Amino acid sequence: MKSRTILLAVFVLGLAALACAADASGKWTAQVPGRGGNMQEQTITLKVDGDKLSGSVSGGRGGEVQISDGKVKGDDISFMVVRQGQNGEVKISYKGKVSGDEIKFTVMREGGQGQPQEVTAKRAK
Repeated sequence: MKSRTILLAVFVLGLAALACAADASGKWTAQVPGRGGNMQEQTITLKVDGDKLSGSVSGGRGGEVQISDGKVKGDDISFMVVRQGQNGEVKISYKGKVSGDEIKFTVMREGGQGQPQEVTAKRAK
């Protein structure tokens, strides 16, 4: 009887944790700094399947690119995009925290080139 009660409590807590996780699925838009300081709109389309994240990032000079290595852990999400630059491939990591209708991202070029950028994406309506 006691083990059933403990098992039920663990199950209920697990469901509560899942219910508290923010839903990152959908379309998001963000204003990101481009060349010369001009702001560009970027659209991020995400689909969550358990702890996996898929989707695409579009906007800017590179057009639409698929995300890779997408992960979800509670309200934290992360993924990579690969764009073609003047000198070959450029890998960009996105690490974000979902809070309601916003995702606050830290965006960084792989290899430490440039400074990390703080970008806020808002759920598209």
